[in-house]
Amino acid sequence: MSPNTLDGYRRDLAALRGWSEAQARGIEALGGEDIRAFVAAEHRRGLSPKSLQRRLSAVRSCYRWLLRQGVVAANPAAAVRAPKAPRKMPQVLDPDEAKALVEVPTDVPLGLRDRALLELFYSSGLRLSEVCGLRWGDLDLEGGLVTVLGKGSKQRTVPVGSHACKALLEWRADQNGSDDKAPVFPGRNGAITPRAVQLRLRQLAQRQGLFKRVHPHLLRHSFASHVLESSGDLRGVQELLGHADIATTQIYTHLDYQHLAKVYDAAHPRAKRKP
Repeated sequence: MSPNTLDGYRRDLAALRGWSEAQARGIEALGGEDIRAFVAAEHRRGLSPKSLQRRLSAVRSCYRWLLRQGVVAANPAAAVRAPKAPRKMPQVLDPDEAKALVEVPTDVPLGLRDRALLELFYSSGLRLSEVCGLRWGDLDLEGGLVTVLGKGSKQRTVPVGSHACKALLEWRADQNGSDDKAPVFPGRNGAITPRAVQLRLRQLAQRQGLFKRVHPHLLRHSFASHVLESSGDLRGVQELLGHADIATTQIYTHLDYQHLAKVYDAAHPRAKRKP
């Protein structure tokens, strides 16, 4: 498991322990009704259905382990279901907005770095953690490729567009040709942190006149949606994104269908819908 996953599960189980202690009982003494009461209490506390699903998943796994160890006689969370989370369509930038965002000026402090960062995000659809952990040796700028270690420690190689390659070469030259083991985007103590990237993207978006909530995953969504809309190759987009299950990638087909429905409604003489 990645450090982020472990940290999330640790918080989930700490919440269960805190709730059980408030009931003056240990977690090994809880039953199914208690787990339902715990989920209800977390829901009242403001947790979203998606967060509750993950919290309950961690609790189920914990009890499966306790069952194997002989600490409990049954898994009290096995039959408990979290509230169903509504499936939200991810927001995306349209191509003009994406172009306006990535073409930040390079003649300002950190301008070369910002241009390289944005071009790489939009060019290759990388995750935030993958970009922050990138080293110069992971990039083949002559071949236009980048190799990253994604979720589940799975390695994949994806293309890097010509604009991103150019921006990265200019950024590396500005860094006096950093060696292959150096982070592509350095921070104060090694590589740049995910939080620093998130804050910087928000600042750059406002500076470029975009008032959507711009974050790293929005650029990944935009990359996937634009590639799929142009190619129609869902399996190829799955490989580029590093999704283990194509069902995860299929959400982008819904985005494409939404686009087609708008075109149809606007163009077909008998498809006008009342507002």
